[in-house]
Amino acid sequence: MKVTPFPAEDRTFNLKAKLMKLILAMIRIAKMSETKIALSDAGLPSFTAMPVLGRGKGHGDLEKAPFVDPEHLELISEMPRLKSKRMITLVVTDEKKDLAVETIIKANHTGRSGDGRIFVIDTVDSIRVRTAETGDITLD
Repeated sequence: MKVTPFPAEDRTFNLKAKLMKLILAMIRIAKMSETKIALSDAGLPSFTAMPVLGRGKGHGDLEKAPFVDPEHLELISEMPRLKSKRMITLVVTDEKKDLAVETIIKANHTGRSGDGRIFVIDTVDSIRVRTAETGDITLD
């Protein structure tokens, strides 16, 4: 199969393209299936998920953890610990930004520390590698 590259000078910025947002969400691993279903039901089935390690400002509730020996609780709580999370990324048009954010919040909210964090970032362009199409048409 011969691959024909699309040189940058052959690509033009799609001036009619809608504004786009990159939604970056860190969520609990246990909420991944619920989030996947919720996004799909909301009409946002395309996203990327990857395992990540991280932490917020809290230390978690170690006193309630059944595996922690009370003698070692003080030592453990002093060390910064990274927790396993899932990072979801999806790019949506500006009009779908609120839908995406609300869907992720609804699927992940427990009211406890560690529910996650969502970042919304402006996205300049999107390019479909197969066809070299640009702009929001590549999101569907």
